Amino acid sequence: MTKAVAGLKPEALWRYFQEISLIPRESKHEDEIRKYAAGQAKRLGLRHAIDKAGNVVVYKQGGRPGRAVILQSHMDMVCEKDKNTAHDFRKDPITLARSGDWILAEGTTLGADNGIGVAAMLALMEDDSLVHPDLELLFTIDEETGLTGANLLDTRLLSGRTLINLDSEEDGTFIIGCAGGRSTHVSLSVSAEDVPGETAPVLVKVTGLLGGHSGTDIHRGRGNAIKLLVRFLKDILTEAPYRLVSLSGGSKHNVIPREAEAVILVNPGDVESLRQSAARCAEEFSAELRGIDDGVKILLQEGGASEQRAISTSDAARLLDLVHALPHGVMAANASEGSPAATSTNLAVLSPADLRYDIITSQRSIFTSSMLDVSEMIASIARMAGASAEKLHDYPAWRPDPDSGILKTSRQVYMELFGEEPRAEVIHAGLECAVFAEKMPGLDMISFGPTIEQAHSPSERVLIPTMEKMWALLTTLLSRLSEESSG
Repeated sequence: MTKAVAGLKPEALWRYFQEISLIPRESKHEDEIRKYAAGQAKRLGLRHAIDKAGNVVVYKQGGRPGRAVILQSHMDMVCEKDKNTAHDFRKDPITLARSGDWILAEGTTLGADNGIGVAAMLALMEDDSLVHPDLELLFTIDEETGLTGANLLDTRLLSGRTLINLDSEEDGTFIIGCAGGRSTHVSLSVSAEDVPGETAPVLVKVTGLLGGHSGTDIHRGRGNAIKLLVRFLKDILTEAPYRLVSLSGGSKHNVIPREAEAVILVNPGDVESLRQSAARCAEEFSAELRGIDDGVKILLQEGGASEQRAISTSDAARLLDLVHALPHGVMAANASEGSPAATSTNLAVLSPADLRYDIITSQRSIFTSSMLDVSEMIASIARMAGASAEKLHDYPAWRPDPDSGILKTSRQVYMELFGEEPRAEVIHAGLECAVFAEKMPGLDMISFGPTIEQAHSPSERVLIPTMEKMWALLTTLLSRLSEESSG
């Protein structure tokens, strides 16, 4: 065991989490982690199957006859790193570190989402001292970029009618429903032209933001680097006229953009005015985000390659207006649904592609009708700007079942173990449970896990004491389900 996790309990769970942290498992590149999970099944003498999509199901018999229980986690992780971190997620291991009661990674996402769930299932496979019903341990692929494994799952490999998902991030909270989602992609063609006269190239960066998960963090009001950069660029046009060479920001559809940058051409005599404007805007942004996202910075870097071509003035204005008009954040709230946001949209990625700019936005809602309305709003804005819009990657919502048997049993076990009432919530994020509910009607489901903060960002961390609580809850719950299924 490395120093970061040495001595932590439960030992097997932490040992497996450390081991899978050595294995690259970027979304759509799960070959090595799949081989590892299947290899552990073989080593332990457990039957397993791999479907055509690449999902792995491991079967472990219980001590008593009864209906199987499905345990499920996804094998892939979101791969984000700090700007100055040299890390290749296709080959480099995640370096674990400890800070007080937290485990985190050095400069990258930790992969606790959903590596903790995977590690817990591997530990269950290994431990023959536990009392449990027959288990069907489902390891899915590519949850983070489209719920691909869940959508392509061969359900004939499963017989259980109760499913425990281990992909949640708040101790003491049971997830009993989740938002559905859609991606809406916008493309705007632009033209380029020569820029006469003497100009000074300047790289403008918005950085220092927290970012975070575009579902579970969207209600926190954190800054979107793309939106802030475009605000700055529109603001300075009268104070320091410039020509726009390029504009980019964000990385993934399910991550709130932490950084964005633009290359502009200015009159050499306007550089000082540009710096003053940057300082003023940074101060304004800091005031707006104080106590929410305190690290925002606007950085200017002069020099670099000499540019003499830029986006045409009219197309640059259309691009800035388009991005400025596109919505970002919570669009509707509904407290009765148990989530801080009912409907939201994330302006996630802006990238240049050969005289074209592509924009990825991601909508979420517990109500399909509301999600589709926001997607169409974005398409309408795109059309007004002369851009095209394409709607992709729909996935369903998981509506809560107030009569859920697994929720009732889980509540009882939690209260017996910890002496307090757990919360039951609908999460504003996509869970594979929604797809399972659609593919296997009548499946009784719940999701829980330890406390994980800043998922989908290099600040991701897991709270050590909640790992023991999760393990105690999981193992005691399985023991209780074994009694119920054989009773």
